[in-house]
Amino acid sequence: MSPELGRFALALACVFALAQAILPVLGARRRDRRLMALAPGLALGQLIALVASFLCLVNAAVTNDFSVANILENSSVTKPLLYKITGVWGNHEGSILLWALILGICGAAVAAFGRNLPSALRARVIGVLGGVAAGFELFCLTTSDPFDRVWPAPLDGQGMNPLLQDPGLAFHPPILYTGYVGFAVPFAFAIAALMEGRVDAAWGRWVRPWAVAAWCFLTCGIALGSWWSYYVLGWGGYWFWDPVENASLIPWLSGTALMHSAIVVEKREALKIWTVLLAIGTFSFSLSGTFLVRSGILNSVHAFAQDPARGIFILALLGLVIGGSLALFAWRAPSLTSGGLFAPVSREGSLVLNNILLCSICAVVLTGTMYPPFMSLLFGKTISVGKPFFDAATIPLAIPLFTFMGFGPMLPWKRAQLWPVLRRLWVAALATLAAFVVTVIGLAGVLPILCATMAVWIIGSSLTDIAGRLALFRVSFSQSIQRAKSLPRSAFGAALAHIGVGVSVLGLAVMSQAQHKIVEVHVGQKEELAGYEWTLTDVRTVPGPNYMAMVATIEIHHNGHLVTVMHPSKRSFNAQNQTTTEVSIHTNGLADLYGVIGDKHGPDSNPTYVLRLHYNPLAPWMWFGALIMAMGGALSLSDRRMRVGAPRRAPAPDVVAAE
Repeated sequence: MSPELGRFALALACVFALAQAILPVLGARRRDRRLMALAPGLALGQLIALVASFLCLVNAAVTNDFSVANILENSSVTKPLLYKITGVWGNHEGSILLWALILGICGAAVAAFGRNLPSALRARVIGVLGGVAAGFELFCLTTSDPFDRVWPAPLDGQGMNPLLQDPGLAFHPPILYTGYVGFAVPFAFAIAALMEGRVDAAWGRWVRPWAVAAWCFLTCGIALGSWWSYYVLGWGGYWFWDPVENASLIPWLSGTALMHSAIVVEKREALKIWTVLLAIGTFSFSLSGTFLVRSGILNSVHAFAQDPARGIFILALLGLVIGGSLALFAWRAPSLTSGGLFAPVSREGSLVLNNILLCSICAVVLTGTMYPPFMSLLFGKTISVGKPFFDAATIPLAIPLFTFMGFGPMLPWKRAQLWPVLRRLWVAALATLAAFVVTVIGLAGVLPILCATMAVWIIGSSLTDIAGRLALFRVSFSQSIQRAKSLPRSAFGAALAHIGVGVSVLGLAVMSQAQHKIVEVHVGQKEELAGYEWTLTDVRTVPGPNYMAMVATIEIHHNGHLVTVMHPSKRSFNAQNQTTTEVSIHTNGLADLYGVIGDKHGPDSNPTYVLRLHYNPLAPWMWFGALIMAMGGALSLSDRRMRVGAPRRAPAPDVVAAE
């Protein structure tokens, strides 16, 4: 599997993608069934070619083929096998190839699982995905070729960025990219709907599972990246409002709004235009994040490839995809008929409010992220927008969002009375009041108190909703079990996802009360923090596969009893002349004890060592909550009624929509 074969397979995939973008769409316009029938085969052919190309690059990494510039710059002989493989996407060229591969998987998935779609709609959707894929594959072939050769080939490579040599970050990009690229499917459905000039309940039912699947992956990807930041960077935090972190949060927020808006389209055939715009916007934000990271506009600890020349290509692709889709939206959206009417106090009304607040938070994050580079570009001013701004601007918008999350899912469709719903939530209200009293006593700061209180409200109201659906304590337990069996799993999934939000918010609120200290100690010296006694008992040097590590031993006692022994380390990578920290964390599920070893000072006979010690209450809950959210989405997807129970679609009009 030579690099030349990989380049040929990539070029072949690009040919398939271009054909996929043209022939099925042309067939849908002409009502030519033969051309439309080509779509699944072209999508599968493109995927096979991309898999072959990707495997060629993996083979070059595993076999230490340093004649490939990508492998030379990002690998070495001493690099562990796991990181030789995962390092394939730990760089610019490989990550773009991975992006194209996942996009190819999405196209093949629509071809495989979209057999119940009308043939013209499926042809258009697959065609749009082919057009986007062709753009990224041309990008790989022209400006970011992962198979470029160097001659003569050196005996060893330059190695990987040590920060990326970690299991968490090894698997973070594929999961995150699956979330990013997954929103290409709702985008393709939106463009196909605009071409066809029709959005209905069936369209909403088809779009929602793809949006939920992408949202689940993006949630897991963001959580894994946050976890990596927490335990690798060694500063004790989990979210820095880094520009690249924000670039992933923005499509997550708009994607969350898209999922909820698609429900209204499916149930009531309302919010059609808005849902189409959200589908376009969410994928546009995903593409924009790619452009911002790889163009050099945003500086970030995450950015591994800053090249303005490549950024020009991505900017052109961005203009074509986003500009073209918005132009089509402006032209065709007025032809989309409006759906059913509903009262402000209704399930639809609560979902509209949900959309408004989510999109407002999205706008705040987007503004805070883009304001500094635009000020630098236009006026030459260097401005930093950090955590204080984002916290102060987003939390006041999040509080009403959390409030309405409590009773919104319990409102009937079309028209509702608020008081009967609130009356059902009296237990959740009491729990929320008790939480408020406890947090006022135990937490410092207005925003943490409000967030913790609202987290309890979300969890309590979600549990109340499920208890009401099962008629718990009102009928026999066996009857409740029967109700549970007949209740759609999507109902449980939605409640579970909301509970996950509450768990994460509670973790974030209480984590704000973390305690930490930075000390310089001798071996055997003790320090006190949060009622725990921390003792540095030993420091030794340990060789690794491609690094030397200074490993500390820290014993932690509480009330005279040994709680745990921690082994934080500091690694020196000679090939890259870099050092990294390996954090040691002990958790009991309610709090993390977190230790980091820093520099060594003084003579070898009596040295001192810098230690960073943290006590982080409820820190694990932030990631538990994200996992619960993703599990809720997965549970909803497991409901066959959500995936294939689409209503019968009305016949298409005789007039062929302009495309």
